[in-house]
Amino acid sequence: MFGRLLASRRFLPLFLCQFFSALNDNFLKNALVALIVYVAASENSGLLVQAAGAVFIAPFFFLSGIGGELADRHEKAMLAQRMKLAEIAASGLAAVGFVMHSIPVLMTALGLFGVIAALFGPIKYGILPDHLKTEEIPAGNALVEGATFVAILLGTAAGMKAAAGSGDPVLVAVLIMLIAFACWASALFMPKGPEGAPDLRVDPDIFASTARLVRLLREDARLWRGTLAVSWFWLFGAVVLGLLATMVKTALGGDEDLYILAMAVFAVGIAAGSALAALVAQGRIVLLPTPVAAVLMAAFTIDLGFATLGATPGPVPVGPAEFLASARGLRIVIDLAGLAAAAGLFVVPVFAAVQVWSGEDRRARVIAGGNVIQAGLMVAGSVGAGLLQGAGVSEAHILLGLGAANLVVGALVFRALAVDAAKDVRAIFGRV
Repeated sequence: MFGRLLASRRFLPLFLCQFFSALNDNFLKNALVALIVYVAASENSGLLVQAAGAVFIAPFFFLSGIGGELADRHEKAMLAQRMKLAEIAASGLAAVGFVMHSIPVLMTALGLFGVIAALFGPIKYGILPDHLKTEEIPAGNALVEGATFVAILLGTAAGMKAAAGSGDPVLVAVLIMLIAFACWASALFMPKGPEGAPDLRVDPDIFASTARLVRLLREDARLWRGTLAVSWFWLFGAVVLGLLATMVKTALGGDEDLYILAMAVFAVGIAAGSALAALVAQGRIVLLPTPVAAVLMAAFTIDLGFATLGATPGPVPVGPAEFLASARGLRIVIDLAGLAAAAGLFVVPVFAAVQVWSGEDRRARVIAGGNVIQAGLMVAGSVGAGLLQGAGVSEAHILLGLGAANLVVGALVFRALAVDAAKDVRAIFGRV
């Protein structure tokens, strides 16, 4: 099914548009992280890294309401094309920041990228059920999630090298502009779809529209609980990714190449877990993998916490080869891959269910409402983790707490979504 979707115009342009957009977002974000951790190297690096994540995510909380209403009211492909055209201008500012190696300019550009991403989010996921069959939705989500984290990997590697000084800033500026144009060009080939709610009035009051989205979700207990489960995935991912940046350097004594390796392992793990979720579902909506994955997330995250507990950097930065040659390094890589794969397995089934449960006339607003919840939790998680780091709490202890929380989440998801374990097992193994 993956190959058929990637060969179809119903899906490929959206896939490419999302990939290039995520690539640019993460190129910029991780270049900023590299400047903070490896170039500026201030005592508040952990807090500044988490703040960069919050700057990108905060617009989702305030603008998802309008984004969802726009996506339900207007034709989604047209909106995507206009937003990606605006992203070219934001990329121009980022290009200036790269040339200047300026943290404030790059932070401003990152905020603009966050605004565009907040408005684009309801489109990219709301448009999938418009063009895909129900049985294709899990595979479509898996491809989008996997591509997102591959883009995170590539953006991390390129951004780290560029900001750390091993790349020509003019070449980097040209590259970020080329990616922006590729993103816009991909959007031009997205097929047109229906207007979900042509009579809907778009409310310019961002606070009223945001509150209305949350109320829309609360009215349907199934959608509300499913959205909260999806939101945990994004909170978990935001905190783990933020911790990796400082943990690799300050606790493990790694160089920038080791950080890139850690991000690569995380990205490949998410993609593998997402693909596994689609294969397990086989075109059906089955929720049992989500609570099972939460337990696996807990196990790997807790072991990662213990593996890094008490770690201190050596006098010389450690590269990937030396790190992987040690027992502790190999254990850390396995834990990171395991928790990432489990996270991909966690999110795909429940997010596909939310998309299917949403009616065509409100699907984009339901997704936008989820973006509001996710943004609020991600910002709170990132800021909370940054404050804990600033107060002297180690990354290892934060990981131990995060792992324990996954056990609670797994139990809550199993109960809240009324998972029928026996039915889902029969469905997975093809006996229904």
